[in-house]
Amino acid sequence: MSSPDFAAETRRRRTFAIISHPDAGKTTLTEKLLLFSGAIQIAGSVKARKASRHATSDWMEIEKQRGISVASSVMQMLYRDHVINLLDTPGHKDFSEDTYRVLTAVDSALMVIDAANGVEAQTRRLIEVCRQRNTPIITFVNKMDREVREPLDILDEVERELGMPCVPMTWPVGKGKLFGGIMNLRTEAMTVFESGSERRPQDFEAIALSDRVALEGRFGAEFEAAADSMELAVGASPAWDHQAFLEGRQTPVFFGSGVNNFGVMEVLDALVDLAPAPQPRKSSLLVNKQPQEKTIQPEDNAFSGVVFKVQANMDANHRDRIAFVRMASGKYTPGMKLKVQRTGKELRPTSVVTFLSQRREAVDEAYAGDIIGFTTHGGVQLGDTITDGANLQFTGLPFFAPELFMTVLLRNPLRTKQLQQGLAQLGEEGAIQVFKPEAGGAMLLGAVGQLQFEVVQHRLKAEYDADIRLEGCQYTGARWITADTPAELRTFVDAYPQRMSRDAADALAFLCTSPYDVRLAQERFPKIHFHPLREHAGLALQGS
Repeated sequence: MSSPDFAAETRRRRTFAIISHPDAGKTTLTEKLLLFSGAIQIAGSVKARKASRHATSDWMEIEKQRGISVASSVMQMLYRDHVINLLDTPGHKDFSEDTYRVLTAVDSALMVIDAANGVEAQTRRLIEVCRQRNTPIITFVNKMDREVREPLDILDEVERELGMPCVPMTWPVGKGKLFGGIMNLRTEAMTVFESGSERRPQDFEAIALSDRVALEGRFGAEFEAAADSMELAVGASPAWDHQAFLEGRQTPVFFGSGVNNFGVMEVLDALVDLAPAPQPRKSSLLVNKQPQEKTIQPEDNAFSGVVFKVQANMDANHRDRIAFVRMASGKYTPGMKLKVQRTGKELRPTSVVTFLSQRREAVDEAYAGDIIGFTTHGGVQLGDTITDGANLQFTGLPFFAPELFMTVLLRNPLRTKQLQQGLAQLGEEGAIQVFKPEAGGAMLLGAVGQLQFEVVQHRLKAEYDADIRLEGCQYTGARWITADTPAELRTFVDAYPQRMSRDAADALAFLCTSPYDVRLAQERFPKIHFHPLREHAGLALQGS
């Protein structure tokens, strides 16, 4: 059953993630989107690491020191009577798991490309995740005020990498020192570029594209060359097809310079005009203990949502933990009775908030598409489905088998309790994978990239007062295991007692010292299933 009020509110929502390679200008663009929507009054600089003014979306101490994003952050803003939920993701490959999980919580993505470097390695990985989910992608080609590649070359590369056609919405006139501005194909006007990070969109001069005499007189050969290349690009591109974009089969392309506030307003307007409102979500409903697929509509009356991120210690004074929930349906109001489906336990959050990075506001009401934060003291994990009663599970939150392992050694044995608490919380929030060997011994950390270890080491000391040393170990991989029967699983565990460990969600994993370990174990025990990907504890493991 759906409510007409819910449907109207849901249609006002836009929930998207910003994705890019490191240093493509993603966090700067995030700042400018917040600035132009009126959500913040002054933009921080990611580069000025020692300055007191840091980028709003980079709140963690280590991010301020390094000038990179290592955790995704959530920001909500109001623009043109639309509620825009923006999720900034870490660009660094070592934090790709966090980014993959964020991409399950959004309805579209804004891909930022450095005009000098084109599509880079990390962007490719993120594109793959978007393509698997058919997530609509808006493309922003940044840094046009630098010495960059030809726009036609960039478009060509984006088409090849995305595997879908590009449809230019704006087109640059010149580049680098000769960057004159952008032609807007939607408004048929050219916006004239002036550098300066304090400029607002209304400060930029606009000239109608029909006034060729004025444009050629002012920009000369640069304008003529741009008009020719734009004609080529438009001629080679299909006509804009909104449905094809919504199905992930076409990407609109915008050009600009985020640091100079230029071309950003066009992107903000595109998010409202082109990006989809919250979409239906697949879930699995238990009927007579048998899972049956059910599609949850955003305007359904019943509240449902999924925890796609857990963050410990966002507020150092309160040692709190926040579960980030992407609402899939219904309406949230304070004091609602909610249930964690995995455990069947009632959830009584002490406070529920929306975000502007670290700043929080108490929620009076929220609808499908919104991201709300529940302050929790445990009992909630990544991937948990939360409802106001309905017995269902959302699927698709991925955990990848780690490729790097380290043994944790505590410098001061008296801090054991703090270490255990820190590892439990950081493991639950997905900052790193924590494995506890079944046979006892030191805890193991599993990561996708080296930087994850450094961040966790830093956070254990800063947030939990647990100073650790990390040492290499013999393990090079892990596979989650399931079996057809409990007896077969017991036999397997007895055969490899030293290789068994449990992760933060208490899922059983087989630790490997080489790729051959899995092959040999599989040959010995054909009824055991080895999984490189785990969804989450409440659900069956996916594929092997």
